[in-house]
Amino acid sequence: MPRAPRPDFLVIGAPKAGTTALHAALAQHPDVFVSDPKEPKYWLCDGAPPPAWRGPGDKHSQQEWIWRADRYFPLFAPAAQHQARGESTPFYLWSRGAHRRIAEDLPDVRLVAVVRDPVDRAYSNWMHLWSDGLEPEADFVSAFGREDERVRAGWAPFWRYRELGRYGEQLAHLHRYVDPERILVIRYRDLVDAPGATVDRVSRFLGIREGQVDSIPRDNSRSFVPPGWRPRLFGPVVRGGARLGQFAPPQVWRAVHPLSLGLLGDHRDAHRPRLDAISRQRLIESYADDVRLLGELTGQDFGDWLNPESRGSFAQRSATVTRLVDRDADPVRHAENVNGAAPRGVSARR
Repeated sequence: MPRAPRPDFLVIGAPKAGTTALHAALAQHPDVFVSDPKEPKYWLCDGAPPPAWRGPGDKHSQQEWIWRADRYFPLFAPAAQHQARGESTPFYLWSRGAHRRIAEDLPDVRLVAVVRDPVDRAYSNWMHLWSDGLEPEADFVSAFGREDERVRAGWAPFWRYRELGRYGEQLAHLHRYVDPERILVIRYRDLVDAPGATVDRVSRFLGIREGQVDSIPRDNSRSFVPPGWRPRLFGPVVRGGARLGQFAPPQVWRAVHPLSLGLLGDHRDAHRPRLDAISRQRLIESYADDVRLLGELTGQDFGDWLNPESRGSFAQRSATVTRLVDRDADPVRHAENVNGAAPRGVSARR
């Protein structure tokens, strides 16, 4: 008998913690069907359109929210009978209302939460919006400190740099509605450092075959736009275009926006600088109590998040892992490359 179209699992968080990469990896698994779009955001709503958020670009992005049941559940109809069906909306971990709705309507669903060093996550969140031309504040620490006023002004959840990273509070609330046995918490660093093993861990949790996916695509990181005259001059132009975007179909904005980003800078391959240790230490204080709570709830050690040194972006960390793999696989070739000799057909990945 055909199953009713509905998700068997949800990747629930957190934003800028690798959910896009995990979603793309699971999409490669023959026993998995994932929704298109990746982030329907259905469980953030309660049978009504999303609130009228008022931050830069918020109104046009809301056009893509799928809040009606007759549009959401058919997303899973094309799945084969044997496939685990899922979607990935990283704001579900943050949303207290989503916890209740998911528990009531999907009593058997399994939830996967991907968490990342909260300061690095917030920095990546800011950089994403800054490099898109939507964030008006060129200094991350200053933008971090403006969260409360932005919340009062009605800006959307993605602007909550501090709050989105308080996973302990979020998980404690989720436990009130969902059996912890149906929740898997994995770390961003494991997606980067041990992708195959991490996907296998998720596969075991979902009850599907292991050993089907051995790599994870790069996440949805942005090239860094250095502060300067171009974003000062053209940033308001991009934000004005985003306001006008609410009056056009979403596909029009998606086509036009990449062209507008060319106004912001000509360093599209630049990596963002690592957050300095002094700034990190100041921001860590916002999370220390929550990091301890998350450790108590999961039995995992997150003490490295309290270190003032940042480990960098997905691309930077992936490059480090690749270098270590090459070195360990062939120390002689590694030494040749370090000393400037030409590589002799060394594969970038194993």
